Formats: sequence, structure tokens, C-alpha cells
Amino acid sequence: MLRPWPLEIQLDKKSDKALYLQIADAVIDAIKIGKLAGGNALPGSRQLAGLLNVNRNTIIEALDVLTAEGWLLTIDRKGTFVTDTVPEIIPKKIKKELAENTTEISVPHLVFDDGFPDSRLAPMGDLARAYREIFSRKSRWQIMGYSSELGNAEFRKSIAQMLNFKRGMSISQNQICITRGSQMAMYLAAHCVLKTGDAVLIENPGYKPAWEAFENAGAELLPVDVQSDGLDITQIEEYLQKHHNIKAVYVTPHHQFPTTVTLSLKKRIRLIELSNHFGFTIIEDDYDNEFHFGQRPVLPVSSFSGLQNYIYIGTFSKIVAPALRIGYLATSSENIQKIAQHRKIIDVQGDNIMEEAVLNLINEGKIKRHLKKANLIYKSKRDHFENLLNQYLHDKITFTKPEGGLAFWIVPNSEVNVLQIHEKLKSQGIQLISPEKFSYNKTVQGFRLGYASLSEKQMEDGIKALSKLL
Repeated sequence: MLRPWPLEIQLDKKSDKALYLQIADAVIDAIKIGKLAGGNALPGSRQLAGLLNVNRNTIIEALDVLTAEGWLLTIDRKGTFVTDTVPEIIPKKIKKELAENTTEISVPHLVFDDGFPDSRLAPMGDLARAYREIFSRKSRWQIMGYSSELGNAEFRKSIAQMLNFKRGMSISQNQICITRGSQMAMYLAAHCVLKTGDAVLIENPGYKPAWEAFENAGAELLPVDVQSDGLDITQIEEYLQKHHNIKAVYVTPHHQFPTTVTLSLKKRIRLIELSNHFGFTIIEDDYDNEFHFGQRPVLPVSSFSGLQNYIYIGTFSKIVAPALRIGYLATSSENIQKIAQHRKIIDVQGDNIMEEAVLNLINEGKIKRHLKKANLIYKSKRDHFENLLNQYLHDKITFTKPEGGLAFWIVPNSEVNVLQIHEKLKSQGIQLISPEKFSYNKTVQGFRLGYASLSEKQMEDGIKALSKLL
């Protein structure tokens, strides 16, 4: 079998050294430094002659030299290979670097993620049909050009309707920007309201990728503790008295990440009062609003009519599949113009074809049907996961059954070395999120266990393994 990539050899046709010797020496050098390893196949003589733009006889001479000196081995009807018996001539430093770079990464057989949906439930057939329909239109050429940096106009209109009807908001399509996932939305939000020297209040424990976006914009992070009913508002008030450069607060009020708690109505109202009085922006990440198993999801903070400064972030990546990178943000018209300018710097426009396809699924009611089906499955999985926790960990942990979201937050009843437990499970092929991933300045005593993408057997195996370490 031939090498998938061309063998890069630079020839100097003005050199006194014969071309076939230059080729032979280049191959030897590649073997010495590890670019070519034992068993690697070389291109055939004709192909190599074409790649190097030399006569085939020159290649044959070079291969003869390499074969005679023991660097290569020719096997009839199979090809020419680097011999497996090349002496140990690679310098120790290079050999060590090669070993480090080629070490296989062990893949865990069981992963407690941070609450990803089950990709196997994704409506791939419907999505594929939507794509085919788009490319069968007579006017299909129109979607192949540039469009607005804010996203497809009809898609934005659909998002605005959904937010107004389902989440109690009051916005127009001109207040919506479609992004490549919620992380881009976070980045744009950060650069819209923050600059070097500003400060932003963050949940602790919380969502570290958001923190990185804020720090990238030059902001200082001020951690706020998370209580059983959400952010510690008293701590926020103390920060506001001491720091006059607070420009934003980042919250996940519906199902707080990672603890899953919901910000209480009393605290929501007080947070809005503080935002209006001090002028900071509430950046609300409603990352899994659609997955709620109670009567109905709690309305976003951004839906309160009295709130003056907000940026609301949502995503379709969890609704359809994580690989589908469609997020969105909603904010004031003034902020949208700033966001549009930032968006054009990093990405001229979004995926217009994907937006059209998802819009098709929305208009035909397929997204709604998919969510109804998926929520029934996830609710059943949540209940089964709760039963397993009670069966194997009832005397070792404390947890509250979440009314929504796709993960549990469990807290050991006695203090344990959570990082050590993480490493021990990892050595058994079981991966969970390290507490360092959501801790700002302290190690949090708790584990976030996503269950939606696991089978019942995987759930039980994972909980059993965790039980033995607690």
C-alpha cells in the first residue's frame, strides 16, 4: 500500500552530488529522524519519479542503493518498504519526543459528560431530507452567496417568535444574531460589553469556557458562590459596593451549571433591580431550556419587561445534535450592531444552508415532535438514574432530583479527595468531568454526572464504580 502523502525531497540539480545519491541520502535522513518508520511503504518508482520530476532510472538507482545498504526491503507484487531491522540510530532526544507524540490515547469505555444529548436520537433522516429539498430548489443558487452576518432573516424571525411565544420575551428578528454554537455567542457577548479593566461577576462553581471568553476580552473575574436557590445575591451587593468597574454578571439561572439549581424568583427580581441601578449587563446562558420535565420551564430572566441591559444566549446544538453548531443571542438593537461588527471580524456569515435546513424542520413541526419524543426518553433515563443513585449511593451522597437538564449534581456526605477519585475512575476507563473544570479558586466537593447519552447498563456500571470510591 502506498503512502497517503507525497515524500517531500528537495533536490539540487546544480550540485556535484548525483541526483540518485541525493534521493538516497534524503530517504536515509528521513529514517534516521523517525519521519519514516519500519514498515512504512514508499511510493512506486514511477510515482516517485513523477513527484520529483526526474527520470525513472534515477529513482531505480536510488532504491537499489538503499536496498543494498539495508535501509529498504522490496517485496514482490507488494512494494518497497522501510526495513524493520534499521539500527537504533535515532538520537535519544528525538526518539523520546517521537515516543511522546505517538503514544496512543486510551479511550474511556464509559463517559459521564456534562449533560450532552444522545446523538443517536438526532433526527438525521429529517435533516438529510431538508438538505435535499434545499438543493433541489430552482433558486438554490441564491443560498450559495453571502448573506447577513446576523444570520438568515427567516431563521431569525422564527427564533424571535419562539422566544416571544415560549419564553415570554418581547423582541424582533432584528435583535437576534445566529452564531456557530453558544460559545461563539458567549465570545461575541463578552467583546460587546467588556473591555480591559472591566470586571464580570461569575457563578462559582460555573462554566469555565464562558470565563475564558470574558478573560479574553480583558475582564477581571469576580466569583460569586452558588446556593441552593442560585447566586448569593448578598455577595453580589458587597462586590458592587467595592468595585465600580463591574460591567456584567454571567448566569445560568434555569439549570445552573454545574449544580442544576434554579435561581429563585426573589433573587431574579433583586438581580434585575441591581442591574438597572448599577448599569451592568445580565448575560444569561439558557443552554438547555428545552429539556424540562416539570409543568413548564421557568421563564428566563431576560423575559422580565423591566430589565434594561441583557444578552440572552441559547443553542440548537443540544436540541438536534452537538455536531450541529447553531447558537443564537438576543439583546438590544444597540448591542446587536456592536455584535454584528465583531462577528464580521471572525466570521463573515454563518452556515446559511444549515440554518435553512433547521428552519425547514421548525416550520414542518419536526423539531417540536423530536423534542417531545426526546424529553420522554430523557425523563425515563433521569428517573432510572435517580433509582440507581438511591440504590448504590443513598448513604454516601446528597442530591436533588433535577426538574430539567440532562445531568445530576451529587455531593459526597463526607469530605473526599474528588480529584483523586476522578483519576482512579479514569484508570478504570470511566471518565467524568474533573471538578477543576468548573471551580474558580477552590476545589468543589461535588460531581456533575450527565446521563442522557448512557445506556442503563453504563449508568449502573458507572455508579457502582463510583460507589466503591466514596
